Amino acid sequence: MKEKLYTIELTDAVKSGDECLFCWLERKLEQEALEFVLGASYMEDDIRGETSKKGFCRHHTKMMFDYGNNLGNAWILKSRLEYLNQELKKQMDHYVPRKGSGLFGKFRKAERAGAESAASGTETWLRAEEEHCYVCGRMETVYERMLDTFLYMLRNDPDFCRLLTESKGFCLHHFADVLMICEEKLKPQEKELWIPKLGELMKRNLDRIQEDIDWLIEKYDYRNRDADWRQSQDGVQRTMQKIVGGYPADPVFKCRK
Repeated sequence: MKEKLYTIELTDAVKSGDECLFCWLERKLEQEALEFVLGASYMEDDIRGETSKKGFCRHHTKMMFDYGNNLGNAWILKSRLEYLNQELKKQMDHYVPRKGSGLFGKFRKAERAGAESAASGTETWLRAEEEHCYVCGRMETVYERMLDTFLYMLRNDPDFCRLLTESKGFCLHHFADVLMICEEKLKPQEKELWIPKLGELMKRNLDRIQEDIDWLIEKYDYRNRDADWRQSQDGVQRTMQKIVGGYPADPVFKCRK
């Protein structure tokens, strides 16, 4: 495998005790990417050239603001705004208004779709600018390599396999990615071995989460007022993570310097 193998990161993740080892890795990647963007790298011309063109999604723009470093944000935003300003001027110089009758024009039949699409280049460009993000792209590249590393470790690291089968598994979002890469890249005999094992891992941990959230609700019954919380006190946030991924209870990520 030519790309870096993230064996240490995967081992740390599976040892973390988290509800999803890939949520744990995703958060680490996201925070490292923000620290990189808003660290000294914002003064490097090549990095700022990339961030100027790729920009940031709404989610990561908010994270950048919350992180702090007002000067770093200002430099990045200055360059991004200059790029957008120049490109928008070019787009508007060639803008052709759509033909149509107000609000109902967009509900016309498909025969006008070709003519309208030719005249909507500026709108198309603006929408496309919302679809890429420097931080998302950086994370996606590393995440794909981590999925490949995950398969490598299934095949070559018995200790990792043992830790995985004893872990809390994955959230449903990342479990879908795990199944996808297993289907794409494992050999038939490997699929027969690992896909049922991973399915059992998920079923066992979904049952555990179900018990926790059920008991949390029962604790609000006055008859259980003095009963032990067991493992249910943080059941809401862990159930949210298991269903959709992420960390709803996380504090805002801020610059630690």
